[in-house]
Amino acid sequence: MGQQTQTKRHKSTLKDLGDFTTTIRVVPITLMAIVLGAIGAYIAWFLLKLIDFFTNVFYYHRLSTAFASPVGNHLGIYAIAVPVVGALIVGLMARYGSEQIRGHGIPEAIESILMNGSRIRPRLAILKPLSAAISIGSGGPFGAEGPIIMTGGAFGSILAQFFHFTSMERRTLLVAGAAAGMSATFAAPLSAVLIAVELLLFEWKPRSAIPVALASATACAVRRYLLGLGPLFPVPAHPVYIGPVGLGGCIIAGLAAGALSALLTLGVYAAEDLFKRLPIHWMWWPAIGGVFVGLGGLVFPEALGVGYDTIGKLLQGNVPLSIFAGVLLVKSAIWMISLGSGTSGGVLAPLLMMGAALGGIESLFLPHFGLGFWPLVSMGAILGGTMRSPFTGIVFAIELTHDLNMLLPLLVACFLAHAFTVLTLKRSILTEKISRRGYHLSREYGLDPLEILFVREVMRTNIVALPYDGTLQEAQELVHHDRRPRGQFLFPVVDSERGLRGAVTRKQLLEAFEEKRGHERSTRISDIAALEPLVAFADEPLGVVVRRMAESGLTRFPVLDPLDRRLVGMISLNDLLGARIQNLEDERARERVLRIRMPSGYKARPPTAP
Repeated sequence: MGQQTQTKRHKSTLKDLGDFTTTIRVVPITLMAIVLGAIGAYIAWFLLKLIDFFTNVFYYHRLSTAFASPVGNHLGIYAIAVPVVGALIVGLMARYGSEQIRGHGIPEAIESILMNGSRIRPRLAILKPLSAAISIGSGGPFGAEGPIIMTGGAFGSILAQFFHFTSMERRTLLVAGAAAGMSATFAAPLSAVLIAVELLLFEWKPRSAIPVALASATACAVRRYLLGLGPLFPVPAHPVYIGPVGLGGCIIAGLAAGALSALLTLGVYAAEDLFKRLPIHWMWWPAIGGVFVGLGGLVFPEALGVGYDTIGKLLQGNVPLSIFAGVLLVKSAIWMISLGSGTSGGVLAPLLMMGAALGGIESLFLPHFGLGFWPLVSMGAILGGTMRSPFTGIVFAIELTHDLNMLLPLLVACFLAHAFTVLTLKRSILTEKISRRGYHLSREYGLDPLEILFVREVMRTNIVALPYDGTLQEAQELVHHDRRPRGQFLFPVVDSERGLRGAVTRKQLLEAFEEKRGHERSTRISDIAALEPLVAFADEPLGVVVRRMAESGLTRFPVLDPLDRRLVGMISLNDLLGARIQNLEDERARERVLRIRMPSGYKARPPTAP
């Protein structure tokens, strides 16, 4: 009976082993994600309208949701007070409403996923978009995408909390709502999926990728009826081929974007450190940051607000040099100060603007390939460097402009910017905030080596096996023999053909030796052995064994041949750790495999005299 159970278990295990572990549960999760996609589109539309409403109220003193930009206001010197008032309101909302509305959205979403089991409080779904709209509408130099991501994620999390879902399923719906919000904001469905994978899901599995992708697609489809079709930033046509000289320019642009990304990241947290030194409550920090925003807006009005119109002009390339310089100097300065103060707003739109401005400066000395070429390259590269998401930077730039000819230049620039920041900074602008809260987040994804190593590769074969028909005295002689392997705490019990009949622990043996003292010859091993021990099979991946150990609480299994079920070895937790060590050796051990060898009779000739 025991052998049949073990064989069925092994056949079931082999049957379950496939390329993916996704189950039918993905279907209802996906259907809910599609609903969230439609909701996310309306959330994006509502927040953009809310920003326009507060912009009209703060700068033009009218009740309207029509598009408005702070650039055209006529408040004069009084415009300095507008960002201060807006930031003061946000500070009060953060202190007496929810502290989670502070920041740019994505780190807060990450924190909810990693530390709170993907649970977001319902009040955040109201306070986050409202605070962001007030902050941006009063001139805050932020984008709307971060708050939209957080708000969409909040709706996804709230919906999931009404059902009996696992933490992973709640995470999937949270990220689906977040991706839907971003997709609808920028008409960039693929970029929304990529940023979800690179920043929020922490995995690349069908169980989560399918719902998130369909939520993003749904949001983009619904966007057409609310906000219109893309591209959000149309650009002039650019050449398909730019040659070695153009690629050399992309190298320069990528490294420059990486350097700017590092400076922006350091600047934001340097500003945050300065605010922390102030002897006042953090509620007042946004108002202080608002003073700098107001002063910057007085000098350079284009630095205020979301600035989508300014980004469009920068990508067209036909703007005066003062605009490029103003964005790099004023916009970046007030953005770092304001973000460091802890107010509410997103980072993507400001990064797009600063990247485009950097490209505009570079276009003065790099080869000319059409208006807006280098602003577009640098715009994508700054995303790849600052957010450590190069694929998102590439695809995002293409989806915003629909210019597929830019694929190769963006590939070079984005990954070089990514390389620069990876080598110079330990953490990104997003993960640094998580780290400052006492947590560590790894952004590297890789296949678990335990999933591709098998039991037969790490099991121990030099083990002691006890005879099923033997006596306790024979067991005592085998266990205490000088040649016994060290560290064996589980002893398989086998028949004459090494078929597994049971197992006994060292503790059980010692207790039996003590209890049956003087009766060792008459006590059979079969009387004290467990009849159906959990086992591993030589052809199983180590990942399966790890999960079996976790579920059972046992750390040692006999290993059987999958064909004839004969005992072939033992595997323990230490052996699994050995597999990890082997993987580390593969990564660290350096060796020269091939060598250039001269013929045995060859001798180098000395140089002849002239």
